[in-house]
Amino acid sequence: MTKRIGFIGVGLMGHGMAKNLLEKDFPVTAMAHRNRAPLEDLIARGAQEAPDPRTLAEASDTVIICVTGAPQVEAVAYGEAGILAAARAGLTVIDCSSSEPATTARLAEDLAAKGAVLADAPLARTPVEAEAGRLNTMVGADEATFAEIRPVLEAFCENIFHVGPVGSGHKCKLVNNFLAMGQAALIAEALAACAATGVDIGKFYEVVSAGGANSGIFQLILPKAMNEGDFSGLQFSLANAAKDLRYYTRMTEAAQLTGNLGNGVHHALVQGLNIGFAEGFVGDLIRAQTRLNGVEILAE
Repeated sequence: MTKRIGFIGVGLMGHGMAKNLLEKDFPVTAMAHRNRAPLEDLIARGAQEAPDPRTLAEASDTVIICVTGAPQVEAVAYGEAGILAAARAGLTVIDCSSSEPATTARLAEDLAAKGAVLADAPLARTPVEAEAGRLNTMVGADEATFAEIRPVLEAFCENIFHVGPVGSGHKCKLVNNFLAMGQAALIAEALAACAATGVDIGKFYEVVSAGGANSGIFQLILPKAMNEGDFSGLQFSLANAAKDLRYYTRMTEAAQLTGNLGNGVHHALVQGLNIGFAEGFVGDLIRAQTRLNGVEILAE
């Protein structure tokens, strides 16, 4: 039997995900996001509208949450009109947000008390892949829940990784983002060093591209910035990156992990926000280094 899907968060990522669910013949009920345009498009494609999370959950077998972070997840889950008010045996909630592990653990416990089940399935890649149905996801769920939700995830994901029990998805995503954002911060400082010491950045790009220091992050950020003065090659906002690194450092602190690099990467991201790039992308760390060090790295 085809699952009835409730979708909360039809923004940049969520619109494409919900569109692909509709194209795969899943019945979809959705709520308005920050503006109605994405929802109106989905309604034109056959989706139904719900006024609040409770009504949406009552009309669904599976609810997908795709919002910014833990506060937004809690806002749609709790309260009189929240998902929990409609939680029952047979309801599955899939949290595709980049949320905080502590929030995930609490929500899983509260849903289980009502007979419902939570899986965390944060995403990788960009809104372009969301529209194309080619996202990556790392899933935290028990084996039975993973088997149940896999057909739903396949509607909008190209690569699906079952990384462990509930909570494991968000933990894996935070470690992954620490690694990716750490590379971005290193790249920005390396380019500042090139500019300050007279190393030709075009030649530096050639050297790195041919060696072990090369990476997907390097290739996403630098060519577009170098050739077009466009720092949006990595379509991930500086604000969301800082949020994820904040969650990462809280998680590692709770695990009593010794290490300074997470705090350093978080600092670099927050610093970028505070000196004028609050609306920018991760690639704007390069522009932040220009401003901090008074060196012209790349023409804007």
